[in-house]
Amino acid sequence: MDPPPPDILIRAMEPDDLPAVTEAWNQPQAYAGTLQLPFTSLEARQKRHAAGGDATRLVAVIGGKAIGMIFLAREANPRRSHAGSLGMAVHDAYAGRGVGTALMAAAVDLADNWLQLKRLELSVYADNARAIALYERFGFVREGLARAYAWRAGAWADSLMMARLAP
Repeated sequence: MDPPPPDILIRAMEPDDLPAVTEAWNQPQAYAGTLQLPFTSLEARQKRHAAGGDATRLVAVIGGKAIGMIFLAREANPRRSHAGSLGMAVHDAYAGRGVGTALMAAAVDLADNWLQLKRLELSVYADNARAIALYERFGFVREGLARAYAWRAGAWADSLMMARLAP
């Protein structure tokens, strides 16, 4: 993978990032691509963050503002502790600028080289071609289709289950 554009900094998410992260996740394209509901308040996101366990949260920062976030959570069941799950969103205004690639590269590096995760898993709406292409560039493969996976924008949406095994 190419290095991220020089104006994108990837770092650990800090509590002060929550207002910007909330803004990013509340963008129409961002929440439409996730299981998040629109109009999530900062207070609700703060509670979710506080209860989030020990998942690793990274942010992409441009000009001092967090404009994207990815989380990586190791499975809690001891028999699945070799696996982690991912979730990501990028502010609509920064889509297509390499932010998702930079976040994914950092999460995959962390999983492979620091957390010793054998398997990374995610789900993505089946109509999200841009995200699917990103995940496939990082070695994720389609493992299944979950029909009528979630209610989104007044209709049932299918989701692909994808995973990547570490080399």
